[in-house]
Amino acid sequence: MVHMSSTSSVVREIHERSGLSQAELARRAGLPRSVINTYLRGHREAGADALSRIAAAGGFELKVARRTPPVDPERAGRRLSQVLDLAEALPFRRTRELRYPKLPAVDGTRRRSP
Repeated sequence: MVHMSSTSSVVREIHERSGLSQAELARRAGLPRSVINTYLRGHREAGADALSRIAAAGGFELKVARRTPPVDPERAGRRLSQVLDLAEALPFRRTRELRYPKLPAVDGTRRRSP
């Protein structure tokens, strides 16, 4: 199974929304149909030029726009500060030995504790 890449999802949306066949979309974009199919299946990433040509062939235009961050950096900074303050307020006891679960030996035999 192939993971759909970001460019394949863009090409798929152009293909579906345009209502054109792969062959017609490819013809209008000046690309082989097999290349369009390869982009759609996510086996190859389309470059900016190819995406622009495919979009134009489907009757769309690609634009570059400033993206707002998904998280407010001021709010995230305050949250982080609160978490760090809380972590510093928690009691801390130093232990002499590390505690960890005993792992089985590679050959399946049990390991002895030191």
